[in-house]
Amino acid sequence: MLIDVSHTIESGMITYKGLPAPLVCDFLSREASRAIYAPGTEFHIGKIEMVANTGTYLDAPFHRFADGIDVAQLPLDRVAHIPGLVVRFDPAAGRAVTRKFFAGLDVRGKAILVHTGWDAHWRTDQYFEGHPFLTGDAAAYLAEAGAALVGIDSLNIDDTADAQRPVHTALLGAGVPVVEHLTGLAALPDFGFRFFATPVKVRGMGTFPVRAFGLV
Repeated sequence: MLIDVSHTIESGMITYKGLPAPLVCDFLSREASRAIYAPGTEFHIGKIEMVANTGTYLDAPFHRFADGIDVAQLPLDRVAHIPGLVVRFDPAAGRAVTRKFFAGLDVRGKAILVHTGWDAHWRTDQYFEGHPFLTGDAAAYLAEAGAALVGIDSLNIDDTADAQRPVHTALLGAGVPVVEHLTGLAALPDFGFRFFATPVKVRGMGTFPVRAFGLV
């Protein structure tokens, strides 16, 4: 069974305040194409303008580090068919997902997906305020313990009030891709599934949207 855990990108949608919304439109409409092709034959060619941090997206090391690998250089075994592990976190207990939530878990070689339920606020004002995040200590632990990828279903894996961005620094510095704005993690089991979050192979991009899903 395949379980989709990514948001749909729509024209005008705001993913992160301060970044422009995507524009999804026609480059060649079906009506205009009728003048090009034989009678009864028509095509549509779409066009999209957007920043890379749109919808559910993956960060490669280049997003944080000038000498880091970009999304085109990511090995497929870091973004596809990875054993998955979901860590459940209740924001009612606070905002910070600390190291203790991962203690005792075998995270080596796994996609660690932090389920907070914050995606319930997607496309509302509340989504941008008071979101759950990982602490720098938790990120350092996951990097040292050999996590293959780390994802979260909230606005940012870091506390956006901390301009140093310690979680991005620790994970991307260790070559661990980050996936943000996941959704629907409640539908995944805690373990026993494979995770996929594969971006388009674009050179010079540190971030790109993904169709993230679990194979159960």
